Amino acid sequence: MGQGPRSAHRAGRRGPGGGKQGRAAKGPGRPPPGRDRRPRPPSERRAEPAPDALPHLSPEALGYFRRALSALKEAPGTGEDRDLMARNILKEVEAQVLALATNRTGSEMLQELLGFSPLKPLCRVLSALRPNLRVVACHRCGVHVLQSALLQLPRLLGNPAEAEEDDEDEEEKVGKDGPLETLEELVLGLAADVRDDFLFYCGDTHGSFVVRTLLQVLGGTLLESERARPRGGSQLSDSQRAAAWECKPADSEIPETFLNRLQDLSFCFLKDIAVFITDKISSFCLQVALQVLHRKLPQFCARLCSAVIGYLNTRNSSADGSPLLLFLRDQTSSRLLEQVLLVLEPLSLQRLFEDHFQGQLHSLAAHPIANFPLQRLLNAVTTPELLSLVFEELSPALEAVLAQGHTGVVVALVEACRRVGTHQAQVLQLLLEAFHCAEPSSRQVACVPLFATLMAYEVEMAIARTLGEVTVLGSLLLQHLLYFSNPGIVLRSLSALTGPQLLALAQSPAGSHVLDAILSSPSVTHKQRRRVLKTLKGQYVALACSRHGSRVLDAIWSGAALGARKEIAAELGEQNQELIKDPFGHHVARNVALTTFLKRREAWEQQQSAVAKRRRVLNSILED
Repeated sequence: MGQGPRSAHRAGRRGPGGGKQGRAAKGPGRPPPGRDRRPRPPSERRAEPAPDALPHLSPEALGYFRRALSALKEAPGTGEDRDLMARNILKEVEAQVLALATNRTGSEMLQELLGFSPLKPLCRVLSALRPNLRVVACHRCGVHVLQSALLQLPRLLGNPAEAEEDDEDEEEKVGKDGPLETLEELVLGLAADVRDDFLFYCGDTHGSFVVRTLLQVLGGTLLESERARPRGGSQLSDSQRAAAWECKPADSEIPETFLNRLQDLSFCFLKDIAVFITDKISSFCLQVALQVLHRKLPQFCARLCSAVIGYLNTRNSSADGSPLLLFLRDQTSSRLLEQVLLVLEPLSLQRLFEDHFQGQLHSLAAHPIANFPLQRLLNAVTTPELLSLVFEELSPALEAVLAQGHTGVVVALVEACRRVGTHQAQVLQLLLEAFHCAEPSSRQVACVPLFATLMAYEVEMAIARTLGEVTVLGSLLLQHLLYFSNPGIVLRSLSALTGPQLLALAQSPAGSHVLDAILSSPSVTHKQRRRVLKTLKGQYVALACSRHGSRVLDAIWSGAALGARKEIAAELGEQNQELIKDPFGHHVARNVALTTFLKRREAWEQQQSAVAKRRRVLNSILED
């Protein structure tokens, strides 16, 4: 579903329970960075090297590399010529690699060049950068060159042809200081250099990116959520934050030596656990380590989690009892605790809940920072026993949580009910009550517009009957509800929408995902799906000419029977010229084969019947 729970709502309209919700609501973001930042130890603060101390890149050299990169990008996609061109350019790079890496334009070009690099030239670039590792890693431009070089490993280590190449001349195999190290040796050497000055690199704004990338490369796990994080520790937008939590890591094969070095680095975290819990920049490195270790070395991940919780338990208790509650409300340590919650084993998670969370959920849900770790706790719940404990305590406060603008907590609770498969009817009833559409029962038919816009019944009825702005969290809420075992109430409300309202939902960036859920949820029968989608009749052209609506129409088309396809094509054919001129509509017209439909109907029907037959065969194979 590509959207996620950390959100902000703008103030202006009254939501459930009288709180301000809706189009103008500013939400429960974290306090501004720096308000409670703890200073790093003085010995760990290092300034970026002065520009005068770095080698200068002449305009002529910059122009040469710009032209060379342009020629390389225009060369044929594969083949020996392009490979040879990349080798020659990167051989020229080697002599000026530090100047290129620390120049803003040069750094950007070098990053692109490394994407074309064969194995040996990449080794030569890394070998040339390694003596200046501290300078490059802690430079605002150089750090991205190191990251790009390290991120080539999955491509090159997984390519036997590259690894076994032995047709290079003797000069290619020898570096300035003797035989060229292999890529594996170079990465292990870089990791050893970082390990020897671990606190420095982890605590540096730029250097921490190298550590985080190195951890992922050593573990053979590239985390998309880490790429989604803005540089410098700044805040994520709603959609970025959502994507960050839901993206799945990509795994690659790695040598056993990489995992051994990953273990070495995990011990470095244990030695200075207090710094990694309290320092904002260093904490990001520990968060990445937990994600990588959880996938590749779970025993070491568990050990780090125990160290974090053990350290926090030794701090002063809060007025409420558990010392952990203080850190759940802290901007830096709460983010680390979010990651700990996501990687804990189910038994450890239940124990942590009973020791620290139980009895505190209402206050955590109301807190502007602590509500986020609570969302991660809900994301991590996998057992009916733990969900029952959480639901029993949190459900009475559901309307109050919505009124405070912490809708992400409610969405996480609904998602947990969907995932675990319990308390679904109860949470739906609580939502209807919170949005003031439970009684009389005739109000329930309005639940979709209310949930989508996060507005209470009285507010929605007081404005125009057109669908309001669909929020990211409102869309997520509806998507989860459509995957409940019995989504009947939501489907009845969707069927009651007018054509323009359903069109507005399908054209909305967030709302279009609700249509995706209708089409893909196993809980929605073919009959129910058809009843909802028939409202779009007469709206297909408008749908096709919309960025998000055209994607929805493509999804409807791919699952439609021949009769439904004829109806869609006939309606689109009436506005064929308009579709062809539209940037989105002409893609739909091509997908539907509209020209064939209008000029050679019989051939079109044969073509569509063949497509339907292939789809049925494929589905039967997948079901087997």
